[in-house]
Amino acid sequence: MGSDTVRAGQAADETAQRRREQHGWYFYDWACSVYSTSVLTVFLGPYLTAVAESAADADGFVHPLGIPVRAGSFFAYCVSASVIVAIVLMPVAGAAADRTGRRKPLLAAAAYVGAGATTGLFFLDGHRYLLGGLLLVVANASVAVSMVLYNSYLPQIAPPEERDAVSSRGWAFGYAAGSLVLVANLALFTAHDSFGVSEAMAVRICLASAGLWWGLFTLVPLKRLRDRRTTGTSTAPPVRGWRQLASTVRDMRGKPLTLTFLLAYLVYNDGIQTVISQASVYGSRELGLSQSTLITAVLMVQVLAVAGALGMGRLARIYGAKRTILGSLVAWTATLAAGYFLPAGAPVWFFVLAAGIGLVLGGSQALSRSLFSHLVPPGKEAEYFSAYEMSDRGMSWLGPLLFGIIYQLTGSYRDAILSLVAFFVLGFVLLARVPVRRAIADAGNPVPGRI
Repeated sequence: MGSDTVRAGQAADETAQRRREQHGWYFYDWACSVYSTSVLTVFLGPYLTAVAESAADADGFVHPLGIPVRAGSFFAYCVSASVIVAIVLMPVAGAAADRTGRRKPLLAAAAYVGAGATTGLFFLDGHRYLLGGLLLVVANASVAVSMVLYNSYLPQIAPPEERDAVSSRGWAFGYAAGSLVLVANLALFTAHDSFGVSEAMAVRICLASAGLWWGLFTLVPLKRLRDRRTTGTSTAPPVRGWRQLASTVRDMRGKPLTLTFLLAYLVYNDGIQTVISQASVYGSRELGLSQSTLITAVLMVQVLAVAGALGMGRLARIYGAKRTILGSLVAWTATLAAGYFLPAGAPVWFFVLAAGIGLVLGGSQALSRSLFSHLVPPGKEAEYFSAYEMSDRGMSWLGPLLFGIIYQLTGSYRDAILSLVAFFVLGFVLLARVPVRRAIADAGNPVPGRI
């Protein structure tokens, strides 16, 4: 009886510790998602584009490193460049975490470099488009590296039956934080005269405050998450990260269904990330919508994304994660196709489209993350999630590049936004071909009753 009591007490302690870590884990979404919403989605695209346009020549081109770039394409190209930088850094960070088990110091370094670069956007004004581009590349690459480390905690802090719920709550925390900060942004932006600041200064304050928020709330996961030590050594050269990634991909060849899912996710997530980063540019430059309208629309997305992430989590329990994700891809395709025909200066229809995006945004990403966790062989969570993060953020360069090229060639943001439909259609076809129950069994994991 005594030993049973001890075991029961130990189990209760382990559960309490796991819950504490899960709550701390949620707070990194709370911390860094404000960068994604306030900076990348709302303010930086239109503002950096305006700064680039003010520095452009008579033909509307800027010339970074002597290369002629249409000012309206500069932001999209910078997003694409930032992801290419992240591709180089993420395998190194993932390998270092695998070798040493010291995820927290690496997470802290990536988070605070990104938060510092974001705060530095306060100094973006005048013709300093190159400064804005550089800080964007640093901040966006940093958030991608930090997410490698953040996502790799999921299999450690949640057993298989909890991962859909834990992953969805993480996304919900992020969207809740984005909503809260956007309310403050909207108040400052719409009443900037009352605060004695110009519209441009209000934007710069909103950009910098996102960096301060990111840095402040990162303290919570750094306090609550635990490092799991490994027997590896930290003296291996950085190239080890690329060798590990190559080894992971070779290992995935023996699990072709996992590899096919990752390819599908790579494709449709590229479309999602591009919509997130370019929607405000489309709304301001093509549809002629005001910054206040865009903030309100993105705020609507954030609020609905919380409900969408949790609601799609419930749908996944009824219909399975795969079917729910496939349904979200159909919704993404319909939304983008409708966006092509939106009339200029019609905020009501833009709000309708924003509502559609909000309802599927969080759930499609959260369920993809939790579904992938079932396809990872036991004991290889960190290295497989490094490859996943390469798909999540590290390979999301093609969409912004295509968006920028289409605009550079046509001068039409409508053509650019329509080109993104291809990512969702191809992603749907690839995901539909994955028999997920067999994929889970092939990975050596127990198959849940509903998947």
